[in-house]
Amino acid sequence: SALEQRTPGAARGLGRPLRRGPSGCPSLPTRAVPRAADLLQSSVEAEEPGAAAAARRERRYPREGTVLLFPGQGSQFVGMCRGLQQYPGVRDMYRLAEKVLGYDLLSLCLEGPRDALDRTQHCQPAVFVASLAAVEKLNHRQPEVVERCVAAAGYSVGEFAALVFAGALGFAEALYAVKVRAEAMQKASEAVPSGMLSVVGRREANYKFACLEARKHCESLGIENPVCTVSNYLFPDSRVIAGHLQALEFLQENARKYYFKRTKLLPVSGAFHTRLMEPAVEPLAEVLKSIEIQKPLLCVYSNVDGKKYMHSKHIQKLLVKQVVSPVLWEQTMHSVYERKQGTEFPYTYEVGPGNQLGAILKQCNLKAWKQYKHVDALEDEEPAET
Repeated sequence: SALEQRTPGAARGLGRPLRRGPSGCPSLPTRAVPRAADLLQSSVEAEEPGAAAAARRERRYPREGTVLLFPGQGSQFVGMCRGLQQYPGVRDMYRLAEKVLGYDLLSLCLEGPRDALDRTQHCQPAVFVASLAAVEKLNHRQPEVVERCVAAAGYSVGEFAALVFAGALGFAEALYAVKVRAEAMQKASEAVPSGMLSVVGRREANYKFACLEARKHCESLGIENPVCTVSNYLFPDSRVIAGHLQALEFLQENARKYYFKRTKLLPVSGAFHTRLMEPAVEPLAEVLKSIEIQKPLLCVYSNVDGKKYMHSKHIQKLLVKQVVSPVLWEQTMHSVYERKQGTEFPYTYEVGPGNQLGAILKQCNLKAWKQYKHVDALEDEEPAET
């Protein structure tokens, strides 16, 4: 199949990825691409005079465009992608994934064991492929949703899937980069006892001050240069704090002092999106230098600054920076859904396992959430409604 030609080493031989289709898979309709390119151009160019500007604005009529959100690590579950092999593009993806990864990803997704699937080195590729499999399902059920997509965003590793969907990265090249990223992050997380703490705070909560005191506590225990910082901005009054385990335990014990209503240690192996992940930076940077990156054919938003990617070098730089930078998801949601008062919101589809991004969207923007649908990485009995 065309997919099988896209091995990481062959990336430079590929031309502009117009023929690849929005998800990087041959089964997706290519007729969507010129339209997406027009929409991208209209969204990044300066205002044009007269009829041209009016025509571009008309193309971006709010309800006409759709937004796709791609989940991140933690959304995986044993059994995901069951029933999706009926779509040829999904079969191709998993066949190619086995070649790129060196193990049977589909069996791991369908049968587990859960401990193995939850390991960082496995779950990042698993969520990446499952999300693009959900795009195949959506395209089969409602091709017009895929064709009308004007913007995409992905949470952490989900950003790679969003960029494949937008034609900026080839499927196999991106999967190879995810493999390297996941293995390097797994290794970095094993070097230091660290983790992540989900926090829901009161209005008075001062996260920076709490992290400062937690670091001082670590220093009193003899930990040199301790890490404790906000690593994920989820929605108003909700953050994830990551760093040394001793710092997170200190915050849990002193939650009332810092006006934290709820705290919960997340089932992850390390302090992702902090400088404890610095050992993972160089391996990812090297692999991203070796693969071809194109300008996205539609708007894709970066976790690092919540803004649109503008060109290939921008993507290469920020994907690396993302590993050690906080995920600005709340800010990204504001960027995606910013519009004039009274303007309708687009239909939003979360594509992939879990519906956490929908729950976050509800907290960030209730009006936008009312147009939200979830396309799970499972075959269901009833087709999704538009």
